[in-house]
Amino acid sequence: MLEYLALGILVFVFITLFYGVIIVHDIPYEIAVHRNHPHQDAIHVAGWISLFTLNVIWPFLWIWATLYREDRGWGMTNKQAESGAELPQPTQLTSLEERIEALEKLCKGESK
Repeated sequence: MLEYLALGILVFVFITLFYGVIIVHDIPYEIAVHRNHPHQDAIHVAGWISLFTLNVIWPFLWIWATLYREDRGWGMTNKQAESGAELPQPTQLTSLEERIEALEKLCKGESK
């Protein structure tokens, strides 16, 4: 009777460890899904591959999944746009180009 109880506990422990490892390896994928990451599928596949590479790439998957946020992207934003400074409009750019050309012509005329 005691052997069956020990066998049952052993099977329960193995099943719990098996599913526990799968759940741990899916953590980066779940983070990616929660953040609406554009590379969700790649992170999911790489999580399964990390099982076969003895978890060498798993920490990098965690970093990859947490770097992206839907509201700010990869965190690399234009500081000028954040500060509220407006970028020149196309009409302003053409007028500036015309002024530069006029100045260049003026400078060439003076150097001769």
